[in-house]
Amino acid sequence: MDPVSSAEPVSLAVPGPASAPEEPAHGTVEGDSPLDRAVWRLRSRGCWDDAAALLEPHSVHHAPSALRRAALLVERCMFTATGWAAAEDALRSAEALANGDDERGGAACERGHLAYAATVLGVRDRADEARSALGRAAALLAPAAPGRPLLDFRRGLMAEHVADSPDAARAAYRRAHAGATAHGDTLLLSFTWRHLAGLALRDGDVAEARHGFAESLRIREELGFLIGTAPALAALADAVPDTDAPRLRAEAARLFRLMGGVPTWLADHLPTAAVTAT
Repeated sequence: MDPVSSAEPVSLAVPGPASAPEEPAHGTVEGDSPLDRAVWRLRSRGCWDDAAALLEPHSVHHAPSALRRAALLVERCMFTATGWAAAEDALRSAEALANGDDERGGAACERGHLAYAATVLGVRDRADEARSALGRAAALLAPAAPGRPLLDFRRGLMAEHVADSPDAARAAYRRAHAGATAHGDTLLLSFTWRHLAGLALRDGDVAEARHGFAESLRIREELGFLIGTAPALAALADAVPDTDAPRLRAEAARLFRLMGGVPTWLADHLPTAAVTAT
């Protein structure tokens, strides 16, 4: 039985598209081997199960592969609100194989994100577990560790969407943005741009918000991150003139239908007729 989805739901509002809770898995666009390219191609189209299946033979005894596979399945939970049991199983395997502070810290970061996803999507309130796991990751990951920018980003998500502390969220997102720039993590930059823009829009700085949303969309289109393009379009629509917003929302709805209604939380922020059209 799925220990998460079988729990009593909690009443938590899902944020709007400008600050919606999607975010990247550990090890965004990595490597250029045939396996790396195949995993990215599947992941970028929302085929997380297929991408995880490619990594499964390598994840039995190889800790980085096990962690990467778990991260894909955790990401699926965030985008689809399904697959909790599979993500839990994969994460336990990754935790068992983890060796050294970086691997243990990465596994703790994924544990924290899974608990965050369950909380913010209203499946079960696991906020305390998320805080504990992310705190453990912070103690394990050195400031210059490759996994630190993603951890900073996830702590920003907790601050914004769980603690409702925009100032703390902004500081964490900025640290993540600087770290992603230093490590060349372009996909993570698309998320930090987007969430910093969401906070700018919340503060009424429409010009800054428009710039950040546009940068996020540009990066996702250049990388071919199709599963994340509809949210980026919907977010940008909130910061452009009224004459341009309908076109962006219509394109977001088209991509949302193309991706089979994923991410699920985006449906409430798109035109109903456009979402349900065939």
